[in-house]
Amino acid sequence: MPLTLTLTEGVIPAGQEKLAFARLSEAMLKWHGLTGNKVMTPNVVGSLHVMPKGTTFTGTNETPVAFIEWKVPSFAFADRAVQQGYFAEATDIIHEMSGGRQPRDKIFINVVHAVDGAWNFDGKAMTNTEIGAAVAAG
Repeated sequence: MPLTLTLTEGVIPAGQEKLAFARLSEAMLKWHGLTGNKVMTPNVVGSLHVMPKGTTFTGTNETPVAFIEWKVPSFAFADRAVQQGYFAEATDIIHEMSGGRQPRDKIFINVVHAVDGAWNFDGKAMTNTEIGAAVAAG
């Protein structure tokens, strides 16, 4: 379940980006009831991008931002309570880690769903049903 975390340099203190990535990942697992799951936890992967000031935008204006994007099977983030809870917690994480300086309206979160069957664990294409069975076993 790749997380792509993109931050403008200075949104959170330098050196804290990895902690933000970990906290956002842990929150995703928590909101899906998967904290400590032996199958799902190692499949939470991703990348961290710290962009130089002056290279991120809202509208056409240069703006310090945080982009939190998940790519997940279509059953993840499908429940409205999970969406609302995770988005609120993720926004709080970045806002708090910024020392309250990063405006909440400049913290953007979205979720992209993969086509059923277009996901893999261990190099094997898996359907949502197969993923669900693997996660339930973990």
